Amino acid sequence: MANVCVITGGGSGMGLEVAKILGKDQKIVLVGRTVSKLEGALEELRALGIDAEAYPADASDRASVHALAQHAASLGTVKTVIHAAGVSPHMADGEKIFTINAVGTVNVDEEFAEVMRPGSVILNVSSMSAYMLPADKVPTQVYQAVSMGAEALQAAGAQMVAAVPDEMRTGMAYTVSKNFVVWYTERMAVKLGKKGIRVVSISPGTFTTPMGELEGEEAAKFALAGALGRTGEPVEIARMMAFMVSDEASYLTGVDVLYDGGSIAAMHALQEQAAQAKQA
Repeated sequence: MANVCVITGGGSGMGLEVAKILGKDQKIVLVGRTVSKLEGALEELRALGIDAEAYPADASDRASVHALAQHAASLGTVKTVIHAAGVSPHMADGEKIFTINAVGTVNVDEEFAEVMRPGSVILNVSSMSAYMLPADKVPTQVYQAVSMGAEALQAAGAQMVAAVPDEMRTGMAYTVSKNFVVWYTERMAVKLGKKGIRVVSISPGTFTTPMGELEGEEAAKFALAGALGRTGEPVEIARMMAFMVSDEASYLTGVDVLYDGGSIAAMHALQEQAAQAKQA
């Protein structure tokens, strides 16, 4: 049976670039809420001789993700799941951002865990924003609601978002939802490790992707102030993602890779300088 790689949010950017790499020896299933939006990506992959198809699914809808997992399993052995679908602060309201980014990750990981075999891997895509949440501000109580199910997490997230002023909701929901992805990846890695399934996450910085462009000048400035002083190219992170899900990284699980050109490192350095200046 063929090995199958499922990529949510694979219609452009880093998702499409990693499909080009993994498609050399796996059947690619590109997932999006609207299949017509994936047609260009499919044409590009097929022109490279890659066996690829599109499947409509909404990560925030559990029944939709269940149908996706069952379909993928019917095509062969589900070897790789890359969950790159998500929304930024400019794309939805706070509650929807938390639901798509956090609850969507739970839905994808839990449903695919039911159809995956030993030697397979799930890669969740977070964001460098996850590292901007101070440790004392992490709403662990909200995260722990997931132990009662995805719906309980969604309700806890909605309550959290409603408790902050309107103008802060989208930014806070994005940062917290991406921090949750890193937290949840660790826990799923422990849960699925004995079944031989690896679970890892990656936190991209600013890349020249449609979502990166949507974030605009502010994100670009943050990248330019980073250690490397530039934005990243989608193929650069795609290579890292491909390595993380490969058998070469078979001992890698329960960790997040911050892939941001040193943006967070530069932010920490500035914070330290400011603190030292205050003490002087």
